[in-house]
Amino acid sequence: MSDRIELRGLRLRGHHGVLPEERRDGQTFVVDVVLDVDTRAAADSDDLADTVDYAGLAARLADVVSGEPVNLIETLAARLASVALDCDGVAAAEVTVHKPEAPVGQPVDDVVVRIRRERG
Repeated sequence: MSDRIELRGLRLRGHHGVLPEERRDGQTFVVDVVLDVDTRAAADSDDLADTVDYAGLAARLADVVSGEPVNLIETLAARLASVALDCDGVAAAEVTVHKPEAPVGQPVDDVVVRIRRERG
């Protein structure tokens, strides 16, 4: 699949992490999603119904990030990929979760987990 829809830099607040203060205080997560989608029908029809509604997808991703806390951003990324794959026409989804405020004990710009899942 050569067509892609990308949603980059979705900044969301969540309470994910293994440390009690992460669960209590929360922090910012940045999510990037790349969808493998055949866009030809949408290009021909010029109709939103023939493609992925990325505003709707962003809302569903936000619900996951602001929802039930998880320990690992690997788990969060997998949940987000599942939401993306639920969109009609999505053959595969690459999800990147950035945790720029990760408490790693050393100066760091970002901690990132990137996964790719295909419709199975």
